[in-house]
Amino acid sequence: MSMLTMFSDKYMTLPPGVNATTPSLRARGGSINETPAAGTYTDSLREERRRVHHEADVVIVGAGIVGCAAAVAFGKQGRSVVLLEKSLKEPDRIVGELLQPGGVNALRQLGMEDCLEGIDAIPCYGYQVSYHNEPVHIPYPDNLLTEKPSKKPEGRSFHHGKFISKLRAAAQAAPNVTVVESTVTDIVKNGHTGQVLGVECQTGGSKDYYFGAVTLIADGYASKFRKEYLSNTPQVRSKFWGLEMIDAELPLPHHGHVILTDAPPILIYQIGTHETRILVDIPEGLPSASVKAGGVKNHMLNVVVPNLPECTRPSFIRAVEAGKLRSMPNSFLPPATQQTPGLIMLGDAMNMRHPLTGGGMTVAFNDVVTLSTLLSPQAVPNLEDTDAVLAALRRFHWARKSGSSVINILAMALYALFAANSTHLTALKNGCFRYFQLGGKHISEPAGLLSGLIRNPAVLVYHFFSVALYGVFCRARDVEVWKVPYVVFIESFLIVWTAARVIGPYILAEVRR
Repeated sequence: MSMLTMFSDKYMTLPPGVNATTPSLRARGGSINETPAAGTYTDSLREERRRVHHEADVVIVGAGIVGCAAAVAFGKQGRSVVLLEKSLKEPDRIVGELLQPGGVNALRQLGMEDCLEGIDAIPCYGYQVSYHNEPVHIPYPDNLLTEKPSKKPEGRSFHHGKFISKLRAAAQAAPNVTVVESTVTDIVKNGHTGQVLGVECQTGGSKDYYFGAVTLIADGYASKFRKEYLSNTPQVRSKFWGLEMIDAELPLPHHGHVILTDAPPILIYQIGTHETRILVDIPEGLPSASVKAGGVKNHMLNVVVPNLPECTRPSFIRAVEAGKLRSMPNSFLPPATQQTPGLIMLGDAMNMRHPLTGGGMTVAFNDVVTLSTLLSPQAVPNLEDTDAVLAALRRFHWARKSGSSVINILAMALYALFAANSTHLTALKNGCFRYFQLGGKHISEPAGLLSGLIRNPAVLVYHFFSVALYGVFCRARDVEVWKVPYVVFIESFLIVWTAARVIGPYILAEVRR
């Protein structure tokens, strides 16, 4: 039974240009995923099937980071792909602007590294972390293998919209891919089996439908379909309030900057020749940003400015006075095994972490590399083989861990430390900074984890608890002699226990199905 026949069992209205007798590949005794005999089905016929009959191997919802990369990956494999996006205008967001070296490597594996060119992207070679105006340099480690061993690890920062435009252009130019501007409004399912058949949408003001053997949802952090198909829901921890500083002077060019004080963390990174992004984390209910205290603008001028490096203050004050403040929620969404026949969710629709470490796009591109490999024609010749696709999704849930677990856990654990609001968390934050000052592997391996180049969770756990123990040492070193026994025997337990309470839930979230 074809998808159109199953669909007509549930709905009376069929897509424009399609009726119950419309010729289709299945009507000829074949499958939409079946590899045709040489010369039987030309590229133009496959394009016609996508545009006129609205059928493809893969229907992708959302032409963002994940959607575009997946479209290119599957299209290059010979799969027929329809990529749907509600607006193809260049987006304007304040996050998704820093790609770590691990993400650059994944983009290279997808054959899309040229999307980083021609968008005024700025090379990034690591971080400078400042704690109460005391800096420490954390470069990306140059002793780790990359896709180009002769080239040291390099991240890129850029305007999000310019990068998305290049990704969309790559998708439009990819073989077997049709990009359509359309707003997806609902998922189309078989009323009897629950199999997802495609999507209902609005195209040019008219109801429309697209059908695929697999429907891939990549509609971002505010996904309208997540609630129905995933068991986990996002937890909003804070908001990033962003400004664009013009011609800002940075303490260490070509590096991201993390500003730590007793207030929540601040991120600064250059996104263009003249533009620098600053993101200020503001948890809900922060007194200095309350309406009574003068709101977010007051927090910026009275709390943020004194904590910034002096060289960046003039451009920051100008940006605040210009009043172009925007915010984005910082959310945590643990991954879950997906077992809905015909449906895959990827990107922020499926898994989110705090953007403090800039790891979101690295996870996204690595996910596309992993998924496209597991669903390649060699592994799953026919995407209508639901059992094979679901088996691949179960493997995907665990296979992706090497590229996502470290980044997910690190982002959430570091945010808990850097936004410390208790005595023992503050001791951990101080221990973390002093740990970086030790140099050597105390910097190179954490930087490798941050950059997406070291993917072993055991390395993360080792360094996190090493930070906790070093935090105890620093605490004992800084107190009066008569308090040392208390620190060693009482506070040491409380600090290590706090570290376990911080990282433990995120480790558990990664090992659950």
